[in-house]
Formats: sequence, structure tokens, C-alpha cells
Amino acid sequence: MSALLNLSIDVAALPKEKFVKGKNGKVYYNFTVSINDETNQFGQNVSAFDSQTKEEREAKKKKDYLGNGKVVWTDDSIVVAERMDADAPKPAPAPAVETASADDFPF
Repeated sequence: MSALLNLSIDVAALPKEKFVKGKNGKVYYNFTVSINDETNQFGQNVSAFDSQTKEEREAKKKKDYLGNGKVVWTDDSIVVAERMDADAPKPAPAPAVETASADDFPF
């Protein structure tokens, strides 16, 4: 492990239409975490944003901010995750998901 992060996210502000329900019946929400080189005035250097589709990124859609936090431990070796090459065996496909209804939420 290269780093540990602490984040605070306002779950009440998450857009309910973006929750997805997996085949296993569990409810998921996809978000992106950004680690910045500099800290803000509150000593935080981690931000969480609503995940965007390729089309939203290409259209330069404004990111929906979800929360923030800070790196609490690192071994100074955070690396970029590499994609598998074309000749490598393919992983099993991800389970199909459906949009979750508000009745499915545990809160």
C-alpha cells in the first residue's frame, strides 16, 4: 500500500440517480479521488468528485465536488495503475448494474 487517505463526504448531497445496484443486490456509488501536491488552508490535499463519463470529460463538464480530506500516511511510492496489455488474459466481466431506487438506500 502506498498511502492512506481520510475523506468526509456528504452522503445526503449525492445525486440518488447515480447510485447503481449490482447483481448481488448491493448499492454502489462511483466517485473519483484526487490527491493534490499542495494543501489548502484547512490542511487538506484530497478531494472527491462525482465520476464522469468520457463524454462529460471531453465536453469539459464541471466536476461535482463531493468532499475532501487528507493523506494521513504514505510510503512515498504512489504509482499510476497500469492497464493490462492486449495479450494478457482478460479479467472476468464486471457484474451488470442497474440504477438503484431511493427505496434501496440504507439511509
